[in-house]
Amino acid sequence: MVKTATDSTTELPLKRWTVEDYHRMIAAGILTTSDRVELLDGQIIEMVPQDPPHASTTSSFGNNLVILLAGKAWIRTQLPIAIAPNSEPEPDIAIVRIDAQRYRDRHPIPEDIFLLIEIADSTLRPDRTSKAQIYARAGIPEYWIVDINRRQLIVLRQPQAEAYQSEQILAANAQIAPLAFPEVVIDLEMLW
Repeated sequence: MVKTATDSTTELPLKRWTVEDYHRMIAAGILTTSDRVELLDGQIIEMVPQDPPHASTTSSFGNNLVILLAGKAWIRTQLPIAIAPNSEPEPDIAIVRIDAQRYRDRHPIPEDIFLLIEIADSTLRPDRTSKAQIYARAGIPEYWIVDINRRQLIVLRQPQAEAYQSEQILAANAQIAPLAFPEVVIDLEMLW
């Protein structure tokens, strides 16, 4: 009888990429615009294709935020943010400081970010775990997850180490104001 390897396997170490490595791969043509990927915690992750509810919610929420926050902040939809040394996620919506250079020479960094929003249908688990850890570790003050399937908003605040200390779940008919803009009340019914 031939003996085969047991089920216990040794986990091999992963190569962790930096933001600089990631940009060199883009410049060299290894990664192109047709590659729907983002850099998360040193790993190049394929992005999930958007179904119509996800795309519609991202677009309509983003457009409403542009109106509500005109002159106060910029709304970036599905564009990169830089979190040194090894993450360059593309959140569905990023509310960032207005930049005189319009971020032509760099992506927004954590100090530029007021609020990040992910729209979740099939991505709720990674949005609540790995992305939340990355955003909390970077000190992003506020992170919202729109749970399309349950018609609710998960509000994460008070980043500390690798976790947010405050979590609130709001129903579809609730209202909320971002921490950075307490005078701007958002009616969540606009999401559905």
